[in-house]
Amino acid sequence: MIRWSTGLILSLHMQPRHIARELALFSINQLPSQPQKLESKTLDDIVTAVVRSLHDETKELLQTASAELQRSQERVMASETRTGDIRQDIKAVEGMVREAIELTKNAINHVGSALEFPVTLVLSQRTEVRNYAIDILKMVNEKRSLIDEMISSALVNWQIDRLAQVDKDILRIATAEMMFMNVASKIAIDEAVELAKRYSSEDGYRFINGVLRRIDDQIKESRKA
Repeated sequence: MIRWSTGLILSLHMQPRHIARELALFSINQLPSQPQKLESKTLDDIVTAVVRSLHDETKELLQTASAELQRSQERVMASETRTGDIRQDIKAVEGMVREAIELTKNAINHVGSALEFPVTLVLSQRTEVRNYAIDILKMVNEKRSLIDEMISSALVNWQIDRLAQVDKDILRIATAEMMFMNVASKIAIDEAVELAKRYSSEDGYRFINGVLRRIDDQIKESRKA
């Protein structure tokens, strides 16, 4: 008897555009940016790019987690040779271990997503998924400078170049939808928050939500003007 994960069961009921956003998120840095080349890509090409991206990111996350655990072990060993108050060392080690756990959880989520995509797509409206994913990728690439400018203006005491790549790409997709693809802001923001809950850091979705709401306000103000 096959046991399906909760995430997979939920994904089978996703709308095609929800799946398309997820595919766009992980293929955005793997596929060509030129519109003509994007148009030639099949859904299988997109999925291949997604799996490659998830594989690379999972490997990087696990390597970073391993390095954090190694640092924590070295800190423990060093503290054993010192005398006096070791509470500072313990606190530092706890932080390193928590970071390693968080990175490992993200890696596991990526592996789970890579395994779910093939089944999800078999049961989805493949043409609509492929077309909307391509539409997103084309718009993000075509309007990249305007999109990044809008995101930068909505960041508070932060710079777009310092954002985690997944957060940056989630923001780009949602901003493209709101600015250029006639998607209602509530839908674009809600979808971006769901992506962030699944793939960003523990509190990343709150950050994504705040930035996109400021972007939405700016878009509405500019349209009034």
